[in-house]
Amino acid sequence: MDNKLFEKIEKDQYKKRPDIKVGDTVKMYLKIKEHNKERVQVFQGVVIGIKGLGVSKTVTVRKISYGVGVEKIIPLYSPMLEKVEIIKRGTVRRSKITYLRGRVGKRALKISNLKDVYETDEVEVPVEGEAEAQEEVPTQPEVAQSESQE
Repeated sequence: MDNKLFEKIEKDQYKKRPDIKVGDTVKMYLKIKEHNKERVQVFQGVVIGIKGLGVSKTVTVRKISYGVGVEKIIPLYSPMLEKVEIIKRGTVRRSKITYLRGRVGKRALKISNLKDVYETDEVEVPVEGEAEAQEEVPTQPEVAQSESQE
C-alpha cells in the first residue's frame, strides 16, 4: 500500500531530462532566489559523478572559475532546476572521474573522445502549417526512376 503511494508521488515529480552520463559537458539552468526576486543562473561544467536512482538522483558538476575549481551537487529532478543542456559527450572508463580534482589548468577538464552534441530537455512542438507543406511536395527521385523504366 505504501509503495504504491510513494510510486504515485514520485511519478508526478519526474520531468523529461536528457540522458546525462559521466564525462559530459552540461549546462544547468538553476533558479536562484534573492530576496523577493527570482532569476536563472547557468552553471556549465563537466559531470564527474552521478549518484542515486529515481527522483533522488544527483549529478556532481565541476567547472574552473577564475582558476579555482568549483563543484556543485545538483538534484536532477529538483524544481529549482529549470533546464538541462548537454553540450559535449565525453567518453570515460570510470563511474566517477574525481581524478580531475588533482589536475591544474587546461588538463583539469580534459576528457578524451569529446563529441559535439546538443541535447536539451525542452520539447519541440511542430508548427501545423509546416507539416502540411512538407507532405504536398513531390520528391524528385521517384520521377527519375519512372523515366528510367520507360
